Amino acid sequence: MTVLVTGGAGYIGSHMVHALVDASERVVVIDNLSTGFAAFLPQGAPLVVGDAGDENLVESVIVQHGVESIIHFAGSVVVPDSLRDPLGYYRNNTMTTRSLLNAAVKTGINRFIFSSTAAVYGNSDQMPVREDAQTRPLSPYGSSKLMTEIMLHDTASAHGMSYVVLRYFNVAGADPQARIGLATVGATHLLKIAVEAATGQRAKIDVYGTDYPTPDGSCIRDFIHVADLAQAHRAALSYLRGGGASMTLNCGYGRGTSVLETIEAVRRVSGRNFAVQYAPRRPGDIMAMVADTTRMRATLDWAPRYDDLDTIAAHALAWEEKLFHERHGEIQHAVSA
Repeated sequence: MTVLVTGGAGYIGSHMVHALVDASERVVVIDNLSTGFAAFLPQGAPLVVGDAGDENLVESVIVQHGVESIIHFAGSVVVPDSLRDPLGYYRNNTMTTRSLLNAAVKTGINRFIFSSTAAVYGNSDQMPVREDAQTRPLSPYGSSKLMTEIMLHDTASAHGMSYVVLRYFNVAGADPQARIGLATVGATHLLKIAVEAATGQRAKIDVYGTDYPTPDGSCIRDFIHVADLAQAHRAALSYLRGGGASMTLNCGYGRGTSVLETIEAVRRVSGRNFAVQYAPRRPGDIMAMVADTTRMRATLDWAPRYDDLDTIAAHALAWEEKLFHERHGEIQHAVSA
């Protein structure tokens, strides 16, 4: 049987597809390529270019490829963009998933894995944050994901579907073999921006807010390597195939790292210096977000392989250097540290 991966040509989705193909799973991808890259898909993973919210398309792909499970990544993910275009986020994230779920129900799909976010928590009163913490999203991005979680829960209850919701904390890094990584132009991921600065593609990196009540004044994040996250999805799929009950799980390492510490890690692994500019806080930014991963580690047959910030930064840097060389030729390095 086949696994349908929506958004499978994107950053996290393509790592998922590689992990599935590496495990000899049959996969089919639906992606509209608005932010994804067909070239990032492994050989043997068919790509259907289209919208995950196109019910007729999804139904035909499910029937044609014998799909038995769906892993849903397709959506918009930039918090500041969601503040500027909330209706776009509710369309791309919430409404698209409603249509995808309807197609899944009509074709009898009973296993569904959803790509959610720690942004559903907002500024939590507890740290590390558990899955049963109050949800108070600070952005339309977080709200759109939380709405989708509620919709998935209700749909599964009504139609006998089993699901796993994975709430990502901060996804970073790249494939350890440098086959794929984050390639979206203008990406807003902290590690991506830092390695772009380290390779001379940015004149500086902006730090938004240095007056938070944290040890160094900058925001705290829980980074998880994208390859470990992909393996968590594989473990979630095995869990559902084994008859596991529907579940919501945090995906992180349970360790906080500040923005400034992250920048220093990139400087350290690259051996290069780059300018840092301090700017005011941004609306929608969460001060600190660290996962309580007790439930995930107890539920899934999963253990991280790359739980080390320098390793995550090194993989991100190796990918960025490869990508830059392919696009522009030789790298113009930042000033040596």
